[in-house]
Amino acid sequence: MMSEDSQKLVRIPVDSTQLEGMLAVPNGVKGLVIFAHGSGSSRLSPRNNSVAKVLREAGLGTLLFDLLTLEEDEIYENRFDIPLLAKRLKAATQWLVDQPETRTLRIGYFGSSTGSAAALIAASDLGKTIGAVVSRGGRPDLAKDVLGKVHSPTLLIVGGRDEQVLELNRLALELLHSEKRLEIIPGATHLFEESGTLEEVARLAAEWFTRCLGSRGT
Repeated sequence: MMSEDSQKLVRIPVDSTQLEGMLAVPNGVKGLVIFAHGSGSSRLSPRNNSVAKVLREAGLGTLLFDLLTLEEDEIYENRFDIPLLAKRLKAATQWLVDQPETRTLRIGYFGSSTGSAAALIAASDLGKTIGAVVSRGGRPDLAKDVLGKVHSPTLLIVGGRDEQVLELNRLALELLHSEKRLEIIPGATHLFEESGTLEEVARLAAEWFTRCLGSRGT
């Protein structure tokens, strides 16, 4: 357990610029989860911050960071440049590996919407460095060319009423060869705004990351 005051602002150098993020490492940490938000969102995403709080309560570290600078985010096409987002995610991962506080921790990715595709591409490139991936209402189909190369245990969480995205996730599930699972939240739409649905996402994610990342700690 940790207070929210234990989060600290960090600046991650990448591509001759710096990306701002909030890093939290609880005492007795079991692993660390990097959040990859969807298009038009940021490290301030209320949904991702709600999930991150539950993960920290479960003893997991969290890093929520901006995949794009404010200037880059103003260019609409950048929000859907999945290779660019994956590159930024890999840079943040390497930054964590280089920090004394976090270099021994197993790392997982939590992706939302287009951020899920970036997370899966980064995971396919980094191999066993990434201990687990969780996708919330994600678009893993945008990473379909590399899904067969993903070694990380992958949990896809989709709302039962998010019918188009649910079908895309079912197709993506077939292309994954790693440990995998599709969880459908009954009654939930794409943003999980219905009562109790986001809490269920957080519970499932915490269980997945705790099991997959907790096998090797500091």
